[in-house]
Amino acid sequence: MKKLLLIIGYIGLLCLPAAAFAFGLEIAGGAWYQSPDGTMSYDKTTHADDLDLNNDLNYNDEWQPTGRLKIDMPFVFPNIYLMYTRMQWDESGSKNVNFKFGGKTFQGKVPFKSKLRMDHLDAALYYGLPFLKTATADVLNIDLGINVRLMDLKTEIDQKDNNLKESESYLLPIPMAYAGLQLRPLAWLGFEFEGRGIAYSGDYYYSLIGRLKVKPFGPVFVAGGYRYDKIDIDHKDIEISADFSGPFAEVGLEF
Repeated sequence: MKKLLLIIGYIGLLCLPAAAFAFGLEIAGGAWYQSPDGTMSYDKTTHADDLDLNNDLNYNDEWQPTGRLKIDMPFVFPNIYLMYTRMQWDESGSKNVNFKFGGKTFQGKVPFKSKLRMDHLDAALYYGLPFLKTATADVLNIDLGINVRLMDLKTEIDQKDNNLKESESYLLPIPMAYAGLQLRPLAWLGFEFEGRGIAYSGDYYYSLIGRLKVKPFGPVFVAGGYRYDKIDIDHKDIEISADFSGPFAEVGLEF
């Protein structure tokens, strides 16, 4: 977590000179109501080692903070889009059968504490389709680019009754394609759609966002929508096959 925050701060400092030459700036903060569903494992040998996020780990739906920054650059330079998402769960659970986690065997029907952290920072460089926004009188715009998702990943199981504890953590960079669409039929009303994703070697990861934005006065806006993330990866023996979905809300400034 500390490493990711330091990286966010460093990237923010690098973006300050770009913001000085920006044609447009948007900053927003809010929260996403995340509903987890799926499984995770660490160095599993059979499907019995899969831990169900709901039934075994008791991970509940939670509001978790998000924040984003968009910088519209002059035409020859790519635009910049940064987005931070917190995803953390820390609960007590149990499994009906014995299971292995990180090479250790944990006893079934004995309570344990578990942690899962998937905090991430998205950093995208993108261009709008040339002349589309001008041709539609600022009603329609489409963005295409590349995105890197830097995930601060950690998983841990602690079964105190048996004095067993195992964990693994690392920073995982995930390159993705990025696409965005903005539709603004009225000056104070907008619809936005975003997609980020990648598929490789049987793994895949994608995020879809739909947003309704209302500008009540000046540069201030309020927004709400729905986000769906689907992840199926196996990296350094941590395997996650799950989806995270739910509504979100945010407030911000757009210049």
